[in-house]
Amino acid sequence: EKVFDLLGEKAEGKKCEAMAGLLKEGDSIVLETTPGAVRDAGIISASQKIEHYEIATYGTLVAFAKALGENDAAKLLTQTLAEEKEADCILNDVALNTVNVVAAE
Repeated sequence: EKVFDLLGEKAEGKKCEAMAGLLKEGDSIVLETTPGAVRDAGIISASQKIEHYEIATYGTLVAFAKALGENDAAKLLTQTLAEEKEADCILNDVALNTVNVVAAE
């Protein structure tokens, strides 16, 4: 919303079918997998797919904002992009150093 405010535009929500599919996949892992490390690994995998989609989206928005000379918007979007990348790093670290190790046993 802050970016839209900077641009003097009204933010309007729109359903994203790709994100809906990713969320549905995550839900199915939770509902169809026995609780434990394997399910946790699946949840992390599904979460990382969502993060990767968000990273791609924000990366594209940063590029568009820069191309349009909207530097303040680009700065805000770059901050959000960095947050999404950090979330992905945290998920990756948890998966590699904890959950996947236990799930592989």
